[in-house]
Amino acid sequence: MKKSLVVLALVLVMVLAACGGKSTTGGIPADAALKITGNVNSEIGWSEKDVRAMTTAQADFTNKDGETKTYTGVPLNDLLNKAGVKSGATALVFVADDGFTSEVDLAEVKACADCIVGFRDEGGFVMVMPGFSNKAQVKGVIEIQVK
Repeated sequence: MKKSLVVLALVLVMVLAACGGKSTTGGIPADAALKITGNVNSEIGWSEKDVRAMTTAQADFTNKDGETKTYTGVPLNDLLNKAGVKSGATALVFVADDGFTSEVDLAEVKACADCIVGFRDEGGFVMVMPGFSNKAQVKGVIEIQVK
């Protein structure tokens, strides 16, 4: 009987240890640095390391002061394709780590080959949206909501 309890306790400890990895909410890792949620086939999230390992592109953005900077990042449409945007979706909302949000038209984004989720030197991401308003250039973006 004692041996059975010891074995059962060891099995329980091993099972709990195996479950002690990254917890998830709705299939998104709790430590996701970037996630896509809302009107998609599969809500998805990635660590910063995973996003930086994806196929990248470069895009130039000229700010309101006329300064142009080249950014490297992942094409926004590639990320949206991974989540599978559902028909009927019409907009995206970019959510920053400070709570700032900006909404853009989905059809305009789909037509934008140069729109990327850019990598920030200090870590994290920035929306690089050439041709869109400055409000769409969200710094510290952590979530893209599909509406």
